[in-house]
Amino acid sequence: MVSNKKQKASKIKEANGDYDANGGALGHPLRFIDLFCGIGGFRYAFESVGAKCVFSSDWDKYSQITYEANFGEKPYGDIHAVAVADIPKHDILCGGFPCQPFSLAGVSKKNSLGRKHGFDDEKQGNLFFSIADIIDYHKPEAFVLENVKNLKSHDQGRTFKVIYETLTQALGYPVYHKIIDAIGLVPQHRERIFLVGFKVPRHFEFPKFPAKGPRLASILDNEVPDKYTLTPKLWEYLQNYAKKHQAAGNGFGFGKVDGSMTTRTLSARYHKEGSEILVDQGDARIPRSIPPRECARLMGYPESHKIPVSDTQAYRQFGNSVVMPVVAKIANEVVTVLNRPNNYIPELILTPDEKRLRIPLPVHFKNVAYKQKHKRKAS
Repeated sequence: MVSNKKQKASKIKEANGDYDANGGALGHPLRFIDLFCGIGGFRYAFESVGAKCVFSSDWDKYSQITYEANFGEKPYGDIHAVAVADIPKHDILCGGFPCQPFSLAGVSKKNSLGRKHGFDDEKQGNLFFSIADIIDYHKPEAFVLENVKNLKSHDQGRTFKVIYETLTQALGYPVYHKIIDAIGLVPQHRERIFLVGFKVPRHFEFPKFPAKGPRLASILDNEVPDKYTLTPKLWEYLQNYAKKHQAAGNGFGFGKVDGSMTTRTLSARYHKEGSEILVDQGDARIPRSIPPRECARLMGYPESHKIPVSDTQAYRQFGNSVVMPVVAKIANEVVTVLNRPNNYIPELILTPDEKRLRIPLPVHFKNVAYKQKHKRKAS
């Protein structure tokens, strides 16, 4: 009789199929795994550029419900419960590992409660090392990781130093990292750090993003149920709360916006009172919060995205998610890079005379921070 553990391992490995041992994606789309997948922001992004998901994992049961409703498969649960060897082979590892141990709000809350944060967070702080274990075993051609902006400065930079040195020195991956604001693609100020690494040195540049993007009106419905309008009591409380903190000289308070503006960062706590994003309804009316469908648009999700959970869970899910169009642009660059030869070096921008002279390209031996952007004026 086959054990449950062996049956589970066999089921996970069904997605493997034929695979080029050198990591190439010859004859099939590039394959990726979706770790800490949430509701599928990474999956939408990488599938939009032709990659194929072969494994997904998330421990939250409500996120699993939403993910299954949209992709037809239930993610595996706690990544610690899955043997690294049972995870299918893949070209790209994707992971928005939990940000609460490193976020400004999360750290502040944990400090106030006397709880540990960062790597010392017993529940979520060590999940990065699960990613490192998978990279070490499977050695994917590339990885794309995402986290809050504060990851870079958490614990005076020591947290990021450990992560960066683990990826580069311990695992041997050249790593590019950049803090990107989604404001150029969605009407939301949302800064996140992305880390992109390659098994072998490759020329990579993060895509360029517009400085300005759509306004809030582009994602708002004309009519919204009355239940999303704040109660007079809550509205009075928020105004008094804001006045109190303004008098104390700090920036706490609600974020009231109209259709011509952009919003603050949508957080996973939005379900509690929604104070960071309140929509002005004009005519001296009390402002309203944004329903889950508008949250989906604010995060760049397609209209076809199903929301099968309660408003409370939906707010948590979108607040913890990635801005899908941002990841899609990064995914496109990663896939483009992986489809080039390993020794690819971009051409110099040469004058006609220089081209005739066949000026040799410079030898590049450290591709980590390399950018070939020589621009020469014609004489």
